[in-house]
Formats: sequence, structure tokens, C-alpha cells
Amino acid sequence: MKRTFLITLAAAAVWGTAHWRTGRRVTGALLLVLELALLVAAVLLAWPLREELTSWLVQPVWLDALTAALILVGMIWCAVIIRSYQLVAEGGRLAVAGVIVLCALVLAPLAYGVELVRVSKNLVTDVFAEKEGGDRPFNGRKRVNVLLLGADAGPNRFGVRTDSMTVASIDVTRGATTFFSLPRNLERVPMPTEVSRAAFPEGFTGANDATTPGLLNEVFQWAEDHREIVPGVADGKRGPTLLKQTVGGVLGLRVDYYIMVDMKGFAELVDAVGGIRMNVPEELIYGRQSEGRIPAGVQDLTGEQALWFGRTRTNSDDYHRMSRQKCLLYALSQQADPSTLLTRFHKIASATKRAVSTDLPRDVLPEVIDLSRRIKGSDIKSIQFVPPLISTANPDWELIKARVVAAIARPSAKAGASSPAVRPTAVATPAAEPGSTPRTRPAATTSSATPGATDTPGATSTPGAPDENADSLAETCG
Repeated sequence: MKRTFLITLAAAAVWGTAHWRTGRRVTGALLLVLELALLVAAVLLAWPLREELTSWLVQPVWLDALTAALILVGMIWCAVIIRSYQLVAEGGRLAVAGVIVLCALVLAPLAYGVELVRVSKNLVTDVFAEKEGGDRPFNGRKRVNVLLLGADAGPNRFGVRTDSMTVASIDVTRGATTFFSLPRNLERVPMPTEVSRAAFPEGFTGANDATTPGLLNEVFQWAEDHREIVPGVADGKRGPTLLKQTVGGVLGLRVDYYIMVDMKGFAELVDAVGGIRMNVPEELIYGRQSEGRIPAGVQDLTGEQALWFGRTRTNSDDYHRMSRQKCLLYALSQQADPSTLLTRFHKIASATKRAVSTDLPRDVLPEVIDLSRRIKGSDIKSIQFVPPLISTANPDWELIKARVVAAIARPSAKAGASSPAVRPTAVATPAAEPGSTPRTRPAATTSSATPGATDTPGATSTPGAPDENADSLAETCG
């Protein structure tokens, strides 16, 4: 019986062992060749193609193919084990039990792989939009612009308020990225469409009986509540549609997609990855009664602490909060390693489905993954349009557009370069660390930049005119 189990065990590791020992050498050789072929495909082919495989794994058709392949391999492997036992069987319940255990050990990782694939497919189909017609921004485009939203419903709020609004403008070829952040309290924002301008000819003012003058963070919910503002668009899509157009009009960019993260869902996502490490330059206070404390220094934040890190304005303001929110997203993207994603994938996928909504279609995900690799290898720049650069009550819309053009016209320009076409302006930039005091320094902008919405801004800017207001996000977040 011991001999039977040992030969069966060897056959489970090296297919065809039992067949070879019992004189079935042709079958044994074929089984060995099949196993070696699978190993070669898994190792020698998978490793050089690992980047392409990542792109395949966000496409439902390839996920289905992978599921079928894993199931087929499991069936063949178990068949080899069972047949090997039959060829050398000497009886005994213990040997049978050993075969069952061997099959279970073989099937367990394959079954886990099938489950991960199932969860991945559900994540892709639940979060990302179906394929839609029209222009794909990655085809022939130099830049892609994505609106990143942080939404916080809050216990005393009706509907969604987009308190964090940042456009990531990405160079498709090089991955060079600049974040343009707009404060939530911009007033009288110009409306982008004929229908919305008819409703707000002097800029967005919100409801007539509102307690605020009409802020940028109210546009999303206003569009959702008023179908006539965005005619022909379904519920749940009017808000993103109008806000993309509105923010794009302010910046002079065509916003292609949006990604919205619910703040409470973000806390669940942080817990799902096991926390997030942040450099806190000074103690942060949060909570209704200021009962919460996040000590200064490098801290491993829980989901709740990360939520308050990005939400609190106690002893702070909106503009520092904007910096902290960007640093949270940046840190999460940098710290999410493959082992964490694999071991906590169920929790991460579940939290992502609750936290994230987007209009990114599934069919562009391979290009997005490919683009994300280039972004991760580049230095991300960040510009915040906050006082004293602009007045939120009376913004200089043309200045904002000019700054955007200058920032992305020559992304490789070094801060401090001089040009006769620049003029100094006092600019508040993100603090060296989130939560610290804003710093003010001269910044350059082109006097000849032509504001306006464009697919590839910067074509009309003065060559050699850098925009010193663009800070490195890695340096800003420490």
C-alpha cells in the first residue's frame, strides 16, 4: 500500500510515472510531454508576456478562456492521479484516502484561481461601462483627460456633493501627467451647453432658495435632479455628464472620462488593502467633537483614519484638504503591491465595487493598464487653482485656461527657467506635506496662450515658457 501511494504521488508530480512503470510507455511519454508543454506555456511564455497578460485579464472574453483552461487542467490532473492509482493499486482504504487528498491538493489552488477570475470578471462588468460607439480617445490622441471625483454624501446632506474635483491630464505616449484641481466652492461657474446656459446665463447659481450662492460641487446633483438640464441622458449619468463638460470648460480641456470614489467606500478600500502609510507633518484633529487624533510622523492609517485624513477641515481649510486627498490616492496607488492584491483580492474587489463608479468602458481597459505603467514611471505634477491665484467668488477663468496651457505645453521644462514671455504671479501651491501651511512663490505663465477647449492644449503657448506652479506630487506628499 505504501508503494502504491508513493508511485501515485510521483505520478501526480511527474505525469506518466505510473504508466511508465507498468509498461505503458507511449502513454506515459505522451502525458509527460503534455505536462512539460503546460509548464513551458506557463513559465517561458507567461513571463515574457506578463504585461500583455495583465491587459488580457481585464477583458471578459479572456477571463472566460482562463476559467475554462483552469478547469480543464484540473480535470486532466485529477484523471492522471486516479488512473495512476488504478494501474498500481494494491487495495486499502488508506491508499484511496491518499488519492482523494492528492486530488484535493491539486484542485485547491486551481479552484482558487477560478474564483479569483470569477471575482475579476464581476468587478470588470459591474464597475466599468459597456462598450460604446464613438471616438476612442487613445486612437490618434496625444492626451487623455480623466476627471477624478471624491464624493461625500455625509449624514446631513441630500444627494452627492463632489468635494474633490481633479482632472488628470495624461500624455498618452510618455505617461507624463499633470493634476489640475478645482476647489469645491467656485462660484458662478460658466455652464457648458446651450440648455444649461439658458438656465444659468450668468454662471451656475444653484437653487433659488439655496443657502449657498451656487458652488461647483453642486453641479453634479443639480443635473441629476433636473432632467431638462441634460436632456436625453439616463438617471445616474446626467451628473457626471454635465460635470465633465463644466470642469472641461473651466480648464479648457475635453474631459474624456470620469472616476468617482465615494469617501466612505474609500475607507473600506483602505482597510481591504491592510491600511495605508502616510507622512503626517503635524497632528490632525477630526470628529464632531474634535475627539479624533492622527499623530504627526509616518503613520499606518486605518480606513477610518484615512477617511478623516482626507475629509477633516478642523484647524485647516478646503485647500489643504484638497492636497491631502490627492496624496491619499497617490499613496494608495504606490503601495498596492501584487502580493496584497492577490491575498486580499476578494475584499479589495468588494470594496472597489462599492466605492468606485466610472464611465470608462471595458474595451479601453487594456489601454488604460498600459498607460498606467507609463504614468507610474513618470513624475506626476500637480496644480491647485486656489487663492491667492484665483478668487473662488470671482475667478479669472481666462487665467485658469492659460495656466493649463502653460503647464502641459512643455512638461519637461524645469522650474526656474526664464523667458521674456512670462510674468510673475503669486501662487498658492500644495504644501510640502499635507496639512502644513501653504507656501507662496512666483509662478510663470505665458502671455500669449490662447485659452479654449482643445484636445491637445499647448499648441498656441510660447515655447520655453514653463509653469512653475506645477509641483511634483511625490515631493508634495512626501
